[in-house]
Amino acid sequence: MGDGRRVRMTKQQIIDDIHAGMADGADAARVPELSEEEMERICEIVCDKNKIVSVEPGKEVVLSKDAGTTKFNMANNGCGVGIPSTGLLDGQLIYERCFAFDSMEFAWMDYSIKPTKAVIDFMLINYEQMSQMTTMPLVMGAMPNMGLYFAPDGPHANPTDLMREFKIEESMAASEAAADQLTNDIGYICERIGEVGCEGFDFDTTASAGDAEFVATLRGIENYRKIDPEAYIECGMSAENVLGIHGSMEYDGKIVAGMYPHEQVKLVEKAGANIFGPVVNTNSSRSFAWNVARSAVIVKECEKVSNIPVHVNLGMGVGGIPMCELPPTDIVGRSGKILIEIANVDGI
Repeated sequence: MGDGRRVRMTKQQIIDDIHAGMADGADAARVPELSEEEMERICEIVCDKNKIVSVEPGKEVVLSKDAGTTKFNMANNGCGVGIPSTGLLDGQLIYERCFAFDSMEFAWMDYSIKPTKAVIDFMLINYEQMSQMTTMPLVMGAMPNMGLYFAPDGPHANPTDLMREFKIEESMAASEAAADQLTNDIGYICERIGEVGCEGFDFDTTASAGDAEFVATLRGIENYRKIDPEAYIECGMSAENVLGIHGSMEYDGKIVAGMYPHEQVKLVEKAGANIFGPVVNTNSSRSFAWNVARSAVIVKECEKVSNIPVHVNLGMGVGGIPMCELPPTDIVGRSGKILIEIANVDGI
């Protein structure tokens, strides 16, 4: 189930859930439905009796990673495994030499733009050391996390608090002011990492604070592309549709509130990113079959219209994966296989 509970279902129940989840996703995102053949293939993969399920040789996809090596030394309650290591150089070497990852982030433990700005000098020293000892591409990663710019953590009033007081114009103004500050901070960090030849940046969990954050990040990507035309820029989302906290924020003449992945990716392309990471949220009260079929139909349309590689977000609570601390291996493999074969994603 979407909350990690183990349940037993008949094949017909699985088929019914695949159809229902697919229909729900197609209706929500207003995208074409999957064919009967595609849904039959999803059923075959879900019902595979093997614990570990993967793709055929030659059909593997590229892996990128959010939060980098911080997942090693973080405790279980932070989605980590609590291994005592530096989490920086040690972790990079483990991912490259043990796990054979295609690319990796170096990230500050407080994984957001605002706190990363305060320790950027320390991070650049670490990057120089890591780049001398590794061969895989290394990018800096952080969440835009515009919520940190609102009270009580930041200088701007909280838009949701203002809305509760019916101060709508003040709420919108607070979002706009925070968005400007976030864009400036992104620019500062991107200028600094360029000083040491860093390969790029992963903007992870984008738009967690809604439409203003999405626009601020797109502007930041646009500015970064001007600073470094060769940078590797990945933009991964936080939710399947953009929350309209502001409601009227625009990018490239389009209101971004309510956009689904196939619409989001066009703006990310326009801003200048190399890779887009779509999200489809897991419904914790529904089955894995329901959730993964819903993910497949939404992501397939995103991949279809995209001119840049699509690395689907496939982890705790997204992409069909249950919302639990340690996602079951059998489910992770099935999700990846389905999204590679049915949604045709370029990476995970």
